[in-house]
Amino acid sequence: MNAAQRKAIAKQLAELEKQLASKTALRIEPNADHEERADEDEQPLNEMNQAIASNRNKADLILLGKVRAAIKRLNDDPDDYGNCIDCGDEILAGRMKAMPWADLCVDCQSKKDKRGAGTSRKHLTDFSEPEE
Repeated sequence: MNAAQRKAIAKQLAELEKQLASKTALRIEPNADHEERADEDEQPLNEMNQAIASNRNKADLILLGKVRAAIKRLNDDPDDYGNCIDCGDEILAGRMKAMPWADLCVDCQSKKDKRGAGTSRKHLTDFSEPEE
């Protein structure tokens, strides 16, 4: 990766960090516009909306952490930025343009994803966190 590419990615990362950091957390108030006792039919919809908002907030925080880590890697060792942290190969330019926070090449990311695949759901009602 050359200096011009790093500069473009640094700008992209800074804009993304600013955008993510300025986002306010989504919050869904259950039955906010109703009397004390809300319609029981609306409760599942409210719970689903709360779960969606919570998942979006979590995803935004995770992405913000990845963006900040990428900015740190770029500032700490600009010549090594854009190389896979596992194998050391250069991450493809298209991947870096689409995901400037990427720290793994496609092959290493694929291997990592396969290690965690199939462990999150064992039964219809049984969920567990994938191991890292």
